Amino acid sequence: MTDATMRPVLVSVTLPHTALPLADWADCYRLRVAGHGLTAEAAARQVISGFPWWVDALMRIRNRIVGLFGLKPAAPDAGDGADMIAIFPIVRNTPSQVVLGFDDRHLDFRVVIDVADDGPDWQTVSVSTLVWRKILLGRLYIAVITPFHKLIVSTALASLATRDAVTRWQ
Repeated sequence: MTDATMRPVLVSVTLPHTALPLADWADCYRLRVAGHGLTAEAAARQVISGFPWWVDALMRIRNRIVGLFGLKPAAPDAGDGADMIAIFPIVRNTPSQVVLGFDDRHLDFRVVIDVADDGPDWQTVSVSTLVWRKILLGRLYIAVITPFHKLIVSTALASLATRDAVTRWQ
């Protein structure tokens, strides 16, 4: 596997998207990984467990700040529950796509993880984030968190290619 293969690539997202038809903000990172048999749910669990340590610190700060505005804090970690992946509720789940997310007063968001075969020895994992910014506070929120979001998603997705777990689904 080359170094270039291990880096997520930012790709365009076509809106509207079936996972959140009213979305007005979106991004998507894609990564090609070796092997076959990886499901979207397994990829989502591995990507989300690949969050760097500083993401927890940022989420604690975020939860304190959003509470001042009457917004929902991030849900507590539900472990390996069938209806949650870490702090994210599962909205829809198929072998090739899992949709996570929830709705709040200021915005609705979805994280869509797609896994597709890409030749005889590879799969492509895509992580799309879709947001419907309902009110001005939603627009401000996304403007503030976007640099962190991009770093978190690309770093977590890159960890999928470098983990020992990659060989487990071959």
